[in-house]
Order: sequence, then structure tokens, then C-alpha cells
Amino acid sequence: MTNGHLWTDAAVLAHAQAALRQGSKSFAAAARLLPAPARDSAVMLYAWCRHCDDVIDGQDLGHGLAPLAGDAAELALQSLQDETRAAFGHGRLTHPAFAALRLVARQHALPMSQPMAHLEGFRMDAVGQRYETLDDTLQYCYHVAGVVGIMMARIMGVRDAAVLARACDLGIGFQLTNIARDVIEDAEGGRVYLPAQWLAEAGVPAEAADVADPAHRAAVHRLAVRLLDVAEGYYASADTGIAALPGRCALAIATARRVYHAIGTAVRARGAAAWDTRVSTTSAQKLGHVAGAGWLAWAVRHRAPAPRPPAPWEARAGL
Repeated sequence: MTNGHLWTDAAVLAHAQAALRQGSKSFAAAARLLPAPARDSAVMLYAWCRHCDDVIDGQDLGHGLAPLAGDAAELALQSLQDETRAAFGHGRLTHPAFAALRLVARQHALPMSQPMAHLEGFRMDAVGQRYETLDDTLQYCYHVAGVVGIMMARIMGVRDAAVLARACDLGIGFQLTNIARDVIEDAEGGRVYLPAQWLAEAGVPAEAADVADPAHRAAVHRLAVRLLDVAEGYYASADTGIAALPGRCALAIATARRVYHAIGTAVRARGAAAWDTRVSTTSAQKLGHVAGAGWLAWAVRHRAPAPRPPAPWEARAGL
């Protein structure tokens, strides 16, 4: 035992690396560009996020979708919260994902409030939260992705609050893209993240079965594009934050930004057929994004700062 858990640090890192290889090819491609210390911490933070997501969604490394509900979801969430709190203490942990979080938190002085804020997003999933307005959807995006952007930036040495806010915006952009890409799959699993107000305006009932109904596919695609239009403001804001990162960190994050943005572009281009097959990027396309990211990481250092888009989560979270 070392550092208060059952696994050596090397074993914890190996577990995290395996989770990343199987769970996210897009993030894995970007993470390889990070300098070694930041890369290891980013991979371990990913492993904790992935584990928590899998527990609530009934998935295996992001694959399949059998969400927990009712008492089972509540008990699972309570367990995740308890184990996360334990990771910030000195007791024995029961899963290497929490040992990974412990190592990252100690190395980078992560406040416990940030992982706990991330778990709030899983609570929203577990209780079947309804999203009436865009602000409600953005609040969800903050918890499941924006706060992860903040933690990743801290791993890269960022402490400036203004830069951390831009890192949060990148997470928001990523999550809005994910929602657009996965809207039908999510609806088939009983979840709807599109604002109910938007659905009403488009004549689509807000029930998951109706959102997933092929009869509404064209209208849902228009709403997905509308969500991607919102994401553009968050990507532009994030570019200003990329300019403040160290060289290799900037390249890695610019790569991730280009990969996710390209996913949104593909969803736009496919029209109502966007969900016939899952949108993804090939290895060759990822290499192209690495090259393009080098230009982006250079270009953003010579641009005027972009304005920040709305951040409704900040008032609600007391930020």
C-alpha cells in the first residue's frame, strides 16, 4: 500500500491509461501531446470521471447505456460521493479510480468542491432532471464538463481565475457538441438535454420517446444545429484561454478543440441522417487536427480576447 490506498502509484496510472485507451480515442489522441507530468495527471483525472459516469449510466468505459434509476441510482450516487470525499482524506479506497483522484488532488491542490460539483451532474442524470431552458442545459454542461475543464487547467498549472473560466467554456463547448452528436442515443436511453422550450417551438414533444421518433428527425436536427451554434461562442471564448497555456499544453488542448469541433461540423453536414451512424473521427483525421492545432495554438496568441458567452452556472454556483 502507498499513499493510503491498495495500489502502487504505477498500478493506478496503468489502470487509468487502460481506461483512456478503451474509453475515449479523441481524448487519448490529445493527451499524448501533453508533457509527461500533466499527461499522467490528466489521464488519472479522466479515469475517475469515466468511472463515475459508467456507474450512473450502467456503461462499460462509455459503451452501452443502461442508466440506473430510483433507489439504485441514489445509492450509487451516494457511494460515489462518499468515496470521492474519502479520496481527499487518508482512508483506504475501494477502486483505483478514486486512488487516481487522490494522487491528482494532492499533486495539484484540487479543491474537493470541484469533483463534488462534477458529481452533481451525475445526480441530475440520476433523478431525470428536466431542462426547460437553454440556461438549464448550460447548468448541466457546467457540472458534467465545464468543471472538468477547470480541473484540467489546474493540472496544467493554471491558477488565474480568468483563464480557468475560459477552460470551463471549452468544457461547455465540448458538452454541447456531445449532446448534439448523441441526442438520439440519449433519448433512446430516456434522457433529453435539449431545452424543452426549444422542443415546444419546433413542435416536438419533450418526452424522450418523441425526441427519438424518426418522424421528428428533421426537427431534432435543426435543434441540434441550434445547439452547435451556441457552442461556437464557447469555443471562441476557449481559444482565448488556450493562448495562456504553456506550449505543449496549448497544442494538446487546441487538438482536442479541433477534434470536437469537427464532430459538430459532421453533425451539421449529415442533416437528418446525422444519427444513422455515430459521428467520429478517423486516425488520419486526428493527425490532421494535430497539424491544424499547431496553427491554432499560434494564432490565438495574436488575436484580441473573445468576449465570454453567458455563464448562468456562475451565479447559481456562487462563482
